[in-house]
Amino acid sequence: MIIARSVALAVLTGFLTVLGCSNDKKEQVEQPASPPLGVEVVRAQRENVPIWIEYTGKTEASQRVEVRARVAGRLEEVLFTEGDVVQKGTKLFSIEKNSYEAAVEQARARLESDLASLKLAKADVERYKPLVVEGLAPRVNLEQNEARVGELNAAIKADESMLADAQLNLGYTNVLAPISGRISRKHIDVGNIVGFGEKTLLTTIIGDDPMYAYFNPNEEQYQIVQQYKSKEVLDAMVTVPNNYKKLLHRDSLKGVIDFKDNRVDPMTGTISMRATVANPQRALLEGTFVYVEMFVTDKAKFLMVTPSAIQEDQRGSFVYVVDESSSAKRLDVVRGFETRHYAVVAKGLEGGESIIVSGLAKIRPGTKVEATDVTDTKGVMALMRQNNMIADKE
Repeated sequence: MIIARSVALAVLTGFLTVLGCSNDKKEQVEQPASPPLGVEVVRAQRENVPIWIEYTGKTEASQRVEVRARVAGRLEEVLFTEGDVVQKGTKLFSIEKNSYEAAVEQARARLESDLASLKLAKADVERYKPLVVEGLAPRVNLEQNEARVGELNAAIKADESMLADAQLNLGYTNVLAPISGRISRKHIDVGNIVGFGEKTLLTTIIGDDPMYAYFNPNEEQYQIVQQYKSKEVLDAMVTVPNNYKKLLHRDSLKGVIDFKDNRVDPMTGTISMRATVANPQRALLEGTFVYVEMFVTDKAKFLMVTPSAIQEDQRGSFVYVVDESSSAKRLDVVRGFETRHYAVVAKGLEGGESIIVSGLAKIRPGTKVEATDVTDTKGVMALMRQNNMIADKE
């Protein structure tokens, strides 16, 4: 009986196992195939893509002026708001004027006195001339009056110079903005004595329109730019990194490269260069970390893709393309020159391939895809137009 029971149990177990396998196979057969993955693609094209080289840099004001007291006295007024933009000629400070007004009046009085004496001396000369001719007066009297006229003319020139100097010093009691720009804080409070023994620093003004952005290519990069540049004055774009894209919008500022140093820094092997950009809204502040992109040429053809399309693994760099069967295919590539906006593919692509640029985390070789061509909106040339990096034709 025990043997019969064991045989029956084994037969039942086998039957259930076969039945379970049959059901699993039935479920696998009946499971529908996964739909193709929707992806965006851009066409790899060899074309005259404008070459821009990107560097990191820092902004610096195009002008910096220290406003100092040029005359001595008590500071009476501060007439600006710290941090504001001021225009050239704006009155910023007032220094007491009493002693300088007195000096002007004294110089003017001396001038008027000498002018009156000159008038009298000239009249004496005219009166003595006929008398000397007729022998009614000694010639020495005439010569003394002529000498007096000469002395007074010299004195009047000195008086005029002293009056101009006194008026200049009086004008310096009104401290005016020497340039237009953003003013700093005041360094001296009202009531303090300024200008005794030194030209006291009152404040500083920076001219930030235009704004400079300094960057430092190495010597080899500098020579490459000089060799391949297609314009004598190169275009530039200055961009502030934006970590708050949803809250803050910053447009890139257009400008030109207007300075390159005449020596290589022996410590770093780099050359100092400068981009100058218009900053009419004064949104770009001095000392800001920026990206400086320098245009080189648009005369050479390159095969480029967006940097995000290039993947990396232990085997190296690769892209996914869509093959004839609408499946993802891996192609190994060799990177060339690269910026934030594009990457040159030196090897691995022939041109015309459909490069997958979206959904890359879900793709494996052989993955079925449904491709949408977005070359006109997300291709390299489209992105460069959106970033105003297509150089104007000369």
